[in-house]
Amino acid sequence: MRTPRSRLLFAAGLATVLALSGCAAPSTSDNTGTNASVNVGLILEPTDLNIRKTSGVALDQVLLDNVYEGLVRREADGSVVDSLAKSHEISADGLTYTFTLNDGVKFHSGAELKASDVVWSLNQVVTDASIKDHATLAAIRSVSSPDPKTVVIELANPDSNLLWNLGGRAGQILEEKATNDLATSANGTGPFELKAGAWKQGDSLKLERNDNYYGTKAKVREVVFSYIPDPTAAINATLTGDLDVQTGVDASLSPQLERDKDVTLTKGRTTDKYTLVFNPKVPALADPKVREALRLGIDHKAIIDSIGGAGVPQGGPIPALDPGYQDLTGLVPFDPEKAKALLAEAGQSDLTLTLTVANHYPTVISNVLTSQFKNIGVTLKVNRVEFPTWLNDVYTNHDFDLSLVNHAESRDFANWTDPTYYFGYNNPHVQELYKESVAATDPKVADAKLAEAAKIVAQDNPADWLFTGTALTAIRKGVTGFPTDSTTSRLYLGNLAVSE
Repeated sequence: MRTPRSRLLFAAGLATVLALSGCAAPSTSDNTGTNASVNVGLILEPTDLNIRKTSGVALDQVLLDNVYEGLVRREADGSVVDSLAKSHEISADGLTYTFTLNDGVKFHSGAELKASDVVWSLNQVVTDASIKDHATLAAIRSVSSPDPKTVVIELANPDSNLLWNLGGRAGQILEEKATNDLATSANGTGPFELKAGAWKQGDSLKLERNDNYYGTKAKVREVVFSYIPDPTAAINATLTGDLDVQTGVDASLSPQLERDKDVTLTKGRTTDKYTLVFNPKVPALADPKVREALRLGIDHKAIIDSIGGAGVPQGGPIPALDPGYQDLTGLVPFDPEKAKALLAEAGQSDLTLTLTVANHYPTVISNVLTSQFKNIGVTLKVNRVEFPTWLNDVYTNHDFDLSLVNHAESRDFANWTDPTYYFGYNNPHVQELYKESVAATDPKVADAKLAEAAKIVAQDNPADWLFTGTALTAIRKGVTGFPTDSTTSRLYLGNLAVSE
């Protein structure tokens, strides 16, 4: 979107930013209103487009709710609203969910959505353990369609998370008869389409308005996501007008944007859990004294300050936006002297550990951790890798000492109840409390069980939750409706607009 405006320009070869006054020449083409093309800067690019099999929130950001849809949709504030379903009912015993489908829904292929597509899509997830988030639908006993506009889900036992899970990967509805390659293309029902050739790997991905959408049509013609992992390059692209929206703004560089009158910098809430995981398969880290010592040696305020203050302390596995949150920041306070004593008790006088971290994360975090661990007598070596390498080595093969990653997904506490997950954490009491939370039909009971389980996890010290991230988003004047909360996990663009 190019509009007349005052702007900051970068002079070639100069390190300083020159503020120029006056207005740019008016655009010669109409790029506002429903004809607008909006350029959005993202950090992390998906490795492929297969929402059934490929992990990572980079896919969720661009495809969920925009290209693919579920019976329901997650909102940025954590609520769940109807999407492909125009309404739903839940039986008093919490075992039967009845969804009434919207009229006139078509896949991007042109085929009409049928209740049988919903039944097939959900049953595919339920029966195939290799599908992403398969376990989140484990309570489903059957999915049926008594008539062409109704879908009925029967549960074996109550699941307080069912609607939320249906709004995630597991609940996305695909066309049963489609033959497209999910790794390179997408055929959904959403307000935007991903057409052939729209993904230029290593560069950008373009979504175009679906003019046959059954609901309210998208307010812009297209959205182009540009993948810019370098924070300085992203700032430059925003200041020169190449980006209309920049997500994941580096807080240490944000003052440059604050000087541009045509850019608004927003601060949003997230469930971004910057998690430092201790691999229990490593002999030293199997010792609870060593794990506690490492946590005691971390000054969380210093880490948050190092990233420009774009975070808040977390203290445990559940962030403030999620059910079951409680303030656990006081459980393991910064105490380097106690950390040294515990390491001595554990017989670790010369401990060396390697931190594996994807190279799109700021180096300052690992630098601060290296310094803080050195203060308690631990040598930390940093192995910065490409994200696909992290997925292979850490996530898949569990080959690491320490790992740092942002777990941006909301309500993902279940990972701490799965011993096969790369965390490697196994506590039967936590697993039982989580089951009781899921089975509860009273939200207050569900929250209480979650909170109890989360405290146990925090006391076991299988990881350190460095901070919950704050989403900094730069938005150019004239752009409205872009989400500012939870931007690393979901970007619903149905409300995105450009003023005329």
